Amino acid sequence: MRLTTLGLRDFRNIAEARVRLEGRRHFFLGANGQGKTNLLEAAGCLTALRSFRTSDTKALIRSGTAEAAIAADLEHEHRGATSLRILFRSEGKELWSDGEKVRRLGDHLGHFPVVAFSSHDLQLLRGSPALRRRWLDLTLAAMDAAYLQALQTYARALAGRNQLLKSASPDDAELAAFEQVLAPAAATVQRLRVAGLAEIGVAVADSYRTVSGAAEAAHLGYEAPAGSGEPGYWIQTFASGRANDIRLRSTLRGPHRDDLGLLIAGQLARDFASEGQQRSFVLALRLAQAAWFQAKSRARPVILADDVLGELDPDRRRRFWSALDPDCQVLATGTSLPDRDLGEWQVFQATAGKFMPAL
Repeated sequence: MRLTTLGLRDFRNIAEARVRLEGRRHFFLGANGQGKTNLLEAAGCLTALRSFRTSDTKALIRSGTAEAAIAADLEHEHRGATSLRILFRSEGKELWSDGEKVRRLGDHLGHFPVVAFSSHDLQLLRGSPALRRRWLDLTLAAMDAAYLQALQTYARALAGRNQLLKSASPDDAELAAFEQVLAPAAATVQRLRVAGLAEIGVAVADSYRTVSGAAEAAHLGYEAPAGSGEPGYWIQTFASGRANDIRLRSTLRGPHRDDLGLLIAGQLARDFASEGQQRSFVLALRLAQAAWFQAKSRARPVILADDVLGELDPDRRRRFWSALDPDCQVLATGTSLPDRDLGEWQVFQATAGKFMPAL
């Protein structure tokens, strides 16, 4: 897949912009705060109408305006020339493909892969379990409508159960009613997480070896209790934990409490790995995501590299590029031009939300 044009209106700090992309390497040069990351964020929304930076749609809409818009023309391996238009409003989102309104997000998922590498990705390793769950959920949901549906069903039922738990006198029958909805959704989420991570984990190990050049093995760990892929397991789990949940006024067990283990040589990377090893791991995580997207969509993903190239030493930078499919399109940002050994780039100067071809 390759983007040929990308247009934005009232997106973040960008009132209006349109860039025509030629070739497969594009670099947006400028000081911080000029809109470079916002442009990449907009491109990232093409996969599943979600930002890689925030879950708050309202944050994408420029202050004082009613909606934000993204328009993209692209060349697709299987769909040919395609035009996408996304509208973000405070009350929701709207998607148009080749002039036709897309009424089900599931019809869009799995076709337009974009993967964002960010300087903030180290928080996936060092930060809270919620960040790792969000990465996992966004990754799986972007390619699998069944996962998205199960996750949304689970989230709605969980919110209802937690609201009931916070009431003055939660009723067992009402809690059980929520659990009847929670259990099958939890089982589907667990089952698809296990299957997806088994595939992604292989790519993480391969990518880490390539980027790090090291002998130690990287592993993406996820422990699912035996039987948790079946609704009956969760019916029993929620029922047995009900008294404790009532006491603490929150649902204490479920997929919303899971975490991923990011391991190097069998030890948690956040606790034992060096700075270089940690950076190699998060690069491997994104490279694995790109490989998995490509396998699922049968389209080469567009790669977004937001201010990450300058943080790598020369060896890791060379290995990073060698790990990428050379035919993938790359949109990168930075405050200085990339090294000459990275090849030719189409360069844009970013200034106050405007992007002009550099002379």
